[in-house]
Amino acid sequence: MLKLCDKRLLWLSALALLGSVQSRAASPAPTPIIVELFTSEGCSDCPPADAFLKTMDSTQPVSGAQLIVLEEHVDYWDDLGWRDPFSSHSLTLRQEDYVTRLRLASAYTPQMVVDGAYQFVGSDRRSAAKAFESARSTAKVAIRISSLNNEGGSLRMRIETDPVPAKAEVVVALAVEHAESQVQRGENGGRHLEHVAIVRNLMPVGKADNGGVFSKEISVSTKSFAAPGRVIVFLQEPNQGKILGAALERIPN
Repeated sequence: MLKLCDKRLLWLSALALLGSVQSRAASPAPTPIIVELFTSEGCSDCPPADAFLKTMDSTQPVSGAQLIVLEEHVDYWDDLGWRDPFSSHSLTLRQEDYVTRLRLASAYTPQMVVDGAYQFVGSDRRSAAKAFESARSTAKVAIRISSLNNEGGSLRMRIETDPVPAKAEVVVALAVEHAESQVQRGENGGRHLEHVAIVRNLMPVGKADNGGVFSKEISVSTKSFAAPGRVIVFLQEPNQGKILGAALERIPN
């Protein structure tokens, strides 16, 4: 038979556990923020921005936010002494679309774009802090990625969203978790470079209507994607506008 003091301890422990559970339940989910870095191994100004992206990915320094980083290697440096092994012309075109929409004079590296709305030099930490603060206070649409299956060179998943406040494209990005390069020539000749979340494939997979939800099973090829990686899904307004929501999951081996 339990003594009175033992019953009291059990009761207090139960109350403490309940309070802990309620506290966790009341804590809001962190606001996802998409951070795109347009970079190149051929640009000597890019390694500090690459390192900054790597740090924010690993430390998640913004309270109440989840920084979902995407390292996007452009190809217009490739004929200037060193061909970036991660470069993609499609990512160059994506950057050019931002140049047009954000009314910039020209593309440049390193360029950071936050939630499709704020842009600045990729190594400028003060500008990054301001952009993150603004993005963190913006309500985002919840996105759920489930039923992930990576077999036979194909990644299958289900994507579901809450109702969206405006028309948006549903975009899927596949990114390599980590990579390193020993640059032989060009502006970074002799340097050892490290990268995270290197985008290898980025594609629209559907559209969401104003006030509607998106729910669909999709399949994307991973035949040329041998390294451990992550899948990022985000909602972006038409004409590469503001990002309305995002989610990240690791790709199963």
